[in-house]
Amino acid sequence: MGVPAAATLIFTYGTLKQGFSNHNLLQDLISSGDAAFAGSGRTALRLPLVCGPFRVPFLLDLPGRGHRVSGELYAVSAAALARMDDLEGISRGHYERRPIQIQIHTDDDADTAIVDAEAYYAHRSYAEAMWRRNGGGGGEEEAYNCYTEKAARGYVKRKDRPQHLTFLDQIRLFVSSGSDPAHPEPVLL
Repeated sequence: MGVPAAATLIFTYGTLKQGFSNHNLLQDLISSGDAAFAGSGRTALRLPLVCGPFRVPFLLDLPGRGHRVSGELYAVSAAALARMDDLEGISRGHYERRPIQIQIHTDDDADTAIVDAEAYYAHRSYAEAMWRRNGGGGGEEEAYNCYTEKAARGYVKRKDRPQHLTFLDQIRLFVSSGSDPAHPEPVLL
């Protein structure tokens, strides 16, 4: 793979996946030898994958709800992990990097062994509110099993979001107001 044996296995389910807006970070890390694609898989447990403000994807650590979520696995060095933690706002309380079990896919799309990895979950301080905001408890249709181009439609890159609020403030507005700051509901007079 080209990555040290002490590499961390990271499960990506959203914008870090191939074909999405933040995958360029992983491409840079692969080019520098700090990351390697390790395969595709899906969560061993059902977990909610929802979209928050600006169609940003959030995996919620609420086992038994949602679906088994599909994504990609990458083996990353400590230096790569630090860059990914920065992107995901770990120190700012946006996401938490925590353990997850992933069932690996084979070329014939059959599931194989379960591996231990880590994933970026929505921070526990707002995860339950994010689930409720997305209709959690009202049915399986409120969560995705895969972040696709269709699910990402309307995604707003960080540089194009309003800069007068922090991302945590945008999350708080999203979960409390019932509307997405990127797509506010019209005000009727």
